[in-house]
Amino acid sequence: MGAAEELSNPALLVDLYELTMAAGYFERHVDCRATFELFVRHLPPERSFLVAAGVESSLDYLESLHFTEEHVRFLRAHPAFRTVSDAFFDYLRRFRFTGTVAAVDEGAVIFEEEPILQVSAPIAEAQVVETYLLSVVNFETLVATKAARVVHAAGGAGVLEFGTRRAQGPEAGLRAARAAYIGGCAGTSNVMAGQLYGIPIAGTAAHSWTQAFRSERESFEALLDTFPDSAILLIDTYDPLAGAETAASLGRKIAGVRLDSGELLEKSRQVRQILDRHGLGKTQIVASGDLNEFRIAELVRQGAPIDVWGVGTELATSRDLPALGVVYKLVEIERDGRSEPKTKFSEQKVYSPGRKQVFRFSESTGMGALSKYHHDLLARFDEAYPEAEPMLRTVLRDGHRLDRAQPTAEIRARALSNLRRLPDKYLALDGAPRYPVLKSAVLDQMLEAAREKYLGASAGSASGKR
Repeated sequence: MGAAEELSNPALLVDLYELTMAAGYFERHVDCRATFELFVRHLPPERSFLVAAGVESSLDYLESLHFTEEHVRFLRAHPAFRTVSDAFFDYLRRFRFTGTVAAVDEGAVIFEEEPILQVSAPIAEAQVVETYLLSVVNFETLVATKAARVVHAAGGAGVLEFGTRRAQGPEAGLRAARAAYIGGCAGTSNVMAGQLYGIPIAGTAAHSWTQAFRSERESFEALLDTFPDSAILLIDTYDPLAGAETAASLGRKIAGVRLDSGELLEKSRQVRQILDRHGLGKTQIVASGDLNEFRIAELVRQGAPIDVWGVGTELATSRDLPALGVVYKLVEIERDGRSEPKTKFSEQKVYSPGRKQVFRFSESTGMGALSKYHHDLLARFDEAYPEAEPMLRTVLRDGHRLDRAQPTAEIRARALSNLRRLPDKYLALDGAPRYPVLKSAVLDQMLEAAREKYLGASAGSASGKR
């Protein structure tokens, strides 16, 4: 079986220890119900907020997860499972995820320690899905957040995602296109993303198109003849100003021209002058070439007349922050009709025990204006704060979705709405303050009770860092 076919059923896309733990739970009859929460432990200095992404992808996975006979044969032959009973492999043949999942709405702005997913299921089921959920949410959230920063830097100009060819593999390119659209990009160059997710697709032409013709002029004419309403002429294969003059001298309507290299500020100004002089005031200038939010923000500040930004490598790889500290932690076990909050006290890795809810408090900014987010409160799942918005809602029960899958365009609209409600100071590209995430007194008491239970007399001196 090839890699493409295998990825269509990613049941084995797990770390081995997820399956050895599942086998251990099965063999020792550990069948309690467990709740795990997936969250980012700490926001890195490079980020002041996150755009939650990967939720729909996670639900798709959970609904369809199953092991094929080929999967079972492979595992059975592995030395790690040599002493495991045949009954466990029969269990894998019947395996389906039967649990309940609560999640933040995909596209929501979130912060550190706030659960993105809350998975409650028989412990073996909840354990097996860890690796895939972490991988999907980590990557898509990274790219969606990077896209939000780039789009914010661009002001009102459009941003297109051009990163598939620079992504860490074809599947990463596809997921990056989806996540970038959620984060606010106007479209992608990835055609499959357009087909699967309904994302607007856009493209221009490569330097090889221009090089394939006898002259630059001939290449421009051929592209305009083929795509008279949408052609974007790449004008810097040889000389950008000469290319702009050649394009403008054709005497034809041109949707846009693209600059892909060099010093973009002065070049874009000169190209704009050339186009305007020839009556092409509506022709857009598209810029690309190793762009990121900082470079775009500086060009916007300097008044570069660029209408559309094409961002590839920096966006699809989240180059300045290629990984998040996303974790999947056991927070509660239901055993013999009782709930047992769970945490750990490893140094710098303490987290609050128990199932949680995130409450978001907002404040009005004036008549007719959107209220702005003020602070969040992390609380036990059954606490009530009527004046706040609860962020987690049940989206899957008994292994099945409660609502239809959300179109990507709806998720994108939610992300943009959330970002408009985040005060500007938290959107700063560099040096933004930390958004306040508080904890309820009940959560603090639960943590202290757990510390006393597990550390006993040493609790006072071994409190750990959160």
